[in-house]
Amino acid sequence: MSIDMIERTVRVNGLDLFVAETGEGPAVLLLHGGGPGASGISNFSRNIDELAQYFRVIVPDLPGYGRSSKGVDQNDPFGYLADSIRGLLDELGIDKAHLVGNSYGGACALRLALDTPHRVDHMILMGPGGVGTSRGLPTPGLQSLFGYYRGTGPSRDKLEAFIRDYLVFDGNSVSDDVIDLRYRSSIDPAVVAKPPLQRPSGRSALRTLWRMDFTRDKRLRSLQTPTLVVWGARDKVNRPSGGQMLVERMPHCDLLVISETGHWVQWERADQFNTITRSFLTT
Repeated sequence: MSIDMIERTVRVNGLDLFVAETGEGPAVLLLHGGGPGASGISNFSRNIDELAQYFRVIVPDLPGYGRSSKGVDQNDPFGYLADSIRGLLDELGIDKAHLVGNSYGGACALRLALDTPHRVDHMILMGPGGVGTSRGLPTPGLQSLFGYYRGTGPSRDKLEAFIRDYLVFDGNSVSDDVIDLRYRSSIDPAVVAKPPLQRPSGRSALRTLWRMDFTRDKRLRSLQTPTLVVWGARDKVNRPSGGQMLVERMPHCDLLVISETGHWVQWERADQFNTITRSFLTT
């Protein structure tokens, strides 16, 4: 990581959000995914240094993850995340920023743009969550993710299976050290008590599920934010067909599908992703 990385905790809407920052230039927020043990720095470990040569790179741990406060409003999780990141922008004195979001972080970015489009410059979404999710059964990858804290509870074997079998195309490309680090983070007692990513349940489950499906949000068709959707062709967590759903509904949305790549595009195809990101955010 960069030797000039600044790490701090910012108080936002009653939450403590951990933030790492490096580089100079237009502000770019990197918003990580929602898998067990995820964090901003670990998810974007292969992107931060390269992007910091051109941008002010800001990497928060989303609420519920890493070194940020635990717990997420399960009645409207995407809205809760978006409100928190918007509050972070306020605290950092940033009126408008580029958003780069993977999976859960992509859902956060898209919801923030829909709620307050004037706060988002360009947006890159990598296999974002919440796209067509109410139109079929969860994917095997999502079932593995949702089941991590259920049944026998979290274990390193369960996490290794999720990462090697579902998160990436080539499971052997992920080192044991990466899995160990994420496992230690995933068993934080505060996280185990309140897992941040859960499948909606209870009497309001259907209403929550529909609220979390962006393809049912009519605001997509009028969203003017220039958007690039990047999807791994072999994504087993969020279906690649979601990319076409967004293109059909968003007026300024381009789609790039990358072969032999799973859900973790920015990590699996880091050099290509870094080049594409720099190009898209500077046009």
